[in-house]
Amino acid sequence: MSHVLAAVAWPYANGPRHIGHVSGFGVPSDVFSRYMRMAGHDVLMVSGTDEHGTPIQVQADKEGVTPRELADRYNRVIVEDLHGLGLSYDLFTRTTTRNHYAVVQELFETLHRNGYIVPKVTMGAISPSTGRTLPDRYIEGTCPICGYPHARGDQCDNCGNQLDPVDLINPRSKINGETPQFVETEHFFLDLPAFAQALGKWLDGREGWRPNVLRFSRNLLDDLQPRAITRDLEWGVPIPLEGWRDRSDKRIYVWFDAVIGYLSASIEWARRSGAPEAWRRWWAADAQGSAEGEGGDARGYYFMGKDNIVFHSVIWPALLLGYDGDGDRGGEPGDLGRLNLPTEVVSSEFLTMEGKKFSSSRQVVIYVRDFLARYDADALRYFIAVAGPESQDTDFTWAEFLRRNNDELVAGWGNLVNRSISMAAKNFGAIPSVDPAGLTEADEALLATARSAFATVGDLIARHRQKQAIGEAMRVVAEANKYLSEQAPWKLKGEADKPRMGTVLHVALQVVSDANTLLTPFLPHSAQKVHELLGGTGVHAPMPSIVAVDDLDGGPSYPVLTGDYTVGARWESVPVEPGRALAAPKPVFRKLDPSIVDEELARLGG
Repeated sequence: MSHVLAAVAWPYANGPRHIGHVSGFGVPSDVFSRYMRMAGHDVLMVSGTDEHGTPIQVQADKEGVTPRELADRYNRVIVEDLHGLGLSYDLFTRTTTRNHYAVVQELFETLHRNGYIVPKVTMGAISPSTGRTLPDRYIEGTCPICGYPHARGDQCDNCGNQLDPVDLINPRSKINGETPQFVETEHFFLDLPAFAQALGKWLDGREGWRPNVLRFSRNLLDDLQPRAITRDLEWGVPIPLEGWRDRSDKRIYVWFDAVIGYLSASIEWARRSGAPEAWRRWWAADAQGSAEGEGGDARGYYFMGKDNIVFHSVIWPALLLGYDGDGDRGGEPGDLGRLNLPTEVVSSEFLTMEGKKFSSSRQVVIYVRDFLARYDADALRYFIAVAGPESQDTDFTWAEFLRRNNDELVAGWGNLVNRSISMAAKNFGAIPSVDPAGLTEADEALLATARSAFATVGDLIARHRQKQAIGEAMRVVAEANKYLSEQAPWKLKGEADKPRMGTVLHVALQVVSDANTLLTPFLPHSAQKVHELLGGTGVHAPMPSIVAVDDLDGGPSYPVLTGDYTVGARWESVPVEPGRALAAPKPVFRKLDPSIVDEELARLGG
């Protein structure tokens, strides 16, 4: 057994999340976590809403509310959406807890003490009309490196290079289009070049990463620059240094505090579990040093979209190296001890919609809650698993969603479940026994196919090849449907044929049970239904709960996602029990009317 950390990207709390978001961070991380738990590993899946930064301040001003009020609203919306998808977080929290503030400040102070955070006077962007600081991401212009006309002030999405707003050609505010003014301001910077050697050594030791992630990360090391770690802002974590702590106009930059959330959420989970030091099982580095990877049996997997690679493969490891004292300047670990670096950064590509980039302003979007109001959660989870942006950009179309749902979920998997259980219930009222005469070669072959799929599918999920994994699981379904068609148990009507009918249906139900287990990480809602249709009781696929909690350190209360995932199916073939009562099944999946395509396209404006 290993201790497996599933560190899931933090959705930003300035609005509801759309299906493109959850295709990158949500469903892939849950499939992985559910499988790892079923395989016997001790999983800690954590995240929360990212709630600081100027975008929230700007939107709150626009709506006439405080940043906290805005964050509270969207924290609740996002928690409900992720709950609806069945994402099995051990703790989904938020960055506005006092626990998070304390952990962020601990890392800041230690990095500063070790010499990796240094003050610097720089040029900051100011809005001429409001006098307020403009965040880097709210400034757009031409990239001075590659000439891309829509580069952001912090990074060019075309060439991937880090930028400063002052370097942009023809910079403009994305809020109102005005040209920003640049004035001198003092800030703290993370000395990223001091980690180039340690980061290079660490990246060279990474195995099994998606090639695009590793290649992109290594390329970033060629031109590392010090990166601002504070901002002129009223909303965020205070700077924990003498002379800065009580300033209302300076805060720690949101990208710095958000990545630390993986650690602070783990600590919060441990504190809430009644074992305050339990987080160390996933985080404490071994004596060899975190620069080499991870400590003991602990493994950490970070899930996000490709626009967040730099924060997880370069900046977050740099923060951990600096905290451990493993950069060029040396240093001593902080009070939390030496901390593990990521084992793997699991980045998905982008999901587009009907050939267009998701855009709320242009109404090219479908929010998770709107989707779940009209369709089943497992229908979306299935589409993301089988056709999502795992290794290349992928387009979501309503026609393809309809086809996948009707032709594969309903006509393939749903049909196998329905006809197997229906025939057994009608003819035997229970799971039939195997004919004492024994199993035929065809029976044995199908059972062997199902049993061998556990190793194949499990290995693929563990290596983040989820498309292949669900493809292998659905291949078992296809083989079972073919077996039923060839054996035609409905033709075995006489008394003399009934033992053979029983054997065929027993084999079919065994493979239904096995296929259901194989599909459980992908389709947990329907997996529970199939378990019950087979006469099973208790929890097969545990689900998260929304729980209102008090802040551990006296702050405002808030909702979290959490759950008991120690129950449920294991990753193995379990023999079905002859004689277990069966009832006529209800359909597991809904067949969708083709008219939904036109209806949904009309909602998108064509």
